[in-house]
Amino acid sequence: MEILSVNGPHRLTGDVTVRGAKNSVLKLMAATLLAPGRSVISNVPRILDVSIMTELLRRLGCEIDYDPEAGVIDIDVPEEPGIQADYELVRAMRASICVLGPLTGRMRAAHVAMPGGDAIGSRGLDMHQAGLEAMGASAHLDHGYFIAEAPDGLTGAEIHLPFPSVGATENLLMAATLADGTTIIDNAAKEPEIIDICLMLQAMGAQISGIGTKTLTIEGVDRLHPVKHRVVGDRIAAGSWAFAAAITGGDITVHGIDPQLLPHVFEHLRAAGAEVSVLSGSADTEGLVAGIAAANEHGAQDMGFRVIGPQRPHSIRVATLPFPGFPTDLQPFAVALNAIADGVGLLTENLFEARWRFVHELARLGAEITIDGNHALVTGVDSLSGAEVEASDIRAGAALVIAGLAAEGRTEVSGVDHIDRGYEGFFEQLQSLGADVQRVDKPEPFDIDSLA
Repeated sequence: MEILSVNGPHRLTGDVTVRGAKNSVLKLMAATLLAPGRSVISNVPRILDVSIMTELLRRLGCEIDYDPEAGVIDIDVPEEPGIQADYELVRAMRASICVLGPLTGRMRAAHVAMPGGDAIGSRGLDMHQAGLEAMGASAHLDHGYFIAEAPDGLTGAEIHLPFPSVGATENLLMAATLADGTTIIDNAAKEPEIIDICLMLQAMGAQISGIGTKTLTIEGVDRLHPVKHRVVGDRIAAGSWAFAAAITGGDITVHGIDPQLLPHVFEHLRAAGAEVSVLSGSADTEGLVAGIAAANEHGAQDMGFRVIGPQRPHSIRVATLPFPGFPTDLQPFAVALNAIADGVGLLTENLFEARWRFVHELARLGAEITIDGNHALVTGVDSLSGAEVEASDIRAGAALVIAGLAAEGRTEVSGVDHIDRGYEGFFEQLQSLGADVQRVDKPEPFDIDSLA
C-alpha cells in the first residue's frame, strides 16, 4: 500500500494556487446531462474524483475529452444517454448521486446505485426522494439502487427542505429546470457551489431566481443548451492551506480564490493568532453572487490571501454550520490546530455525526481530545509525536498530514487514496512549501483472516 511519510516539525512557506472546487465540478459535470451536445468546463482540478465522474459519464454514453494539465474537460452528451449508474463506480464516490436529478429531469428515469465515498456518517437520500416525489416521480430503493421514474415528466412543486442539504438542493434544482411549471425550493443550501451551478444552469437557458438565498424559484423550460463554464475556486482546498500555515507557524500565500468564500475561516484564524491579509487583486464585488459570476467570466488568478501563522496558536471555539458558517470540511483542521494550541478548544460538529472518527488517529500523535456527543474538547499540548495513522476521509487525511508536519519525528499516513480524491497535487504542493514528505510503498498490514 502507499503511504505519506512526513517528517516534522516543519514550517510551510511559499505560494500555492488552487483550481476549481471539488464540491462544484462534479455536479457541473453531471449537469451537462441536461442538454445534448458539447459542453466545456474549465478550471477543472486534477483529482481522482473527476476521473471517476468522467468514467461514469462515459458509461452513460457521453464522449469526453479531458486535458488534466490544462484543467479543461469537453463533454459531448448524446440525445439519449443511459439512465443507470452502476455500483462499481458509485461506491467509490458519493457525489455520483448527483446524476439522479438531471437524468430524472431529462430522461424521466434514473437508476443510481446507493453511493459510497467518505465514511463520515449517515447522509441519507430522504430529501432527494421526497423532493422528486413532490414533482410527480415515483422514487424508491430496490436492491441497492435508488430508482426514480416519471413517465409523464416532472411537474413543478413547492418543496421545503427540513435541512439545507447541498446534495438535495443540487439534485432537485437540476431536475426542476426541465419540469413543467414552477418549482420553489425553500430552505435551500446557499453554498458558493450552489451559486456556481445556478449560474451554469442559467447560461444553459434555465430560468432561476433567488440565487444565493434560501429560496430558489425555477421556471421549467422545454430544453437547455450546451455551455462553456469556469468552475468556482475551491474554498476548502484554500482553507486547508490557510490552516496549514497557522498549524505549522508558516507563511503561505494562496492564489486563485475569492476571499469572500472564506469569511468565518479568516475570523477563526485571526482568533488563533494568525495574520491574514487579502491580495490586492481581490477587490470586493457587490455580493457573493456577483463575485462568483465575475470570477467565472474573468478568472481568479489575481485573487487570493496570505496567512502567517503564530509561533503557537491560541485555542479556538468552532461550530460547523451550513454556509456562510464554518465549513464542516475544515473541521478536522480546526481540531488539529487546537491539538497544539495554547489553551482548551471546543469544536461542535452540527452536520456529520461520524466526523469524529479521525480524532482517534490524531490521539495517536499525542493529542488530548474528549468527545461528548457532537462536541470535542481539545486540550492543547506542547508538541505532538510522530506515529502511524490512517485517513478515513479526504479532509481527515489532509489534516493528519498537516498535524504530522507539526509533530516531532516521523508520521506515516495511510489511506492516501482519500487525499488524492479531493486535493490536486497535494504531495507536490507540500514539497514546494518545503515539507519533508515522501510517498512510500509499504507492505500491506497483517491480515488476521489469514490465520482462519
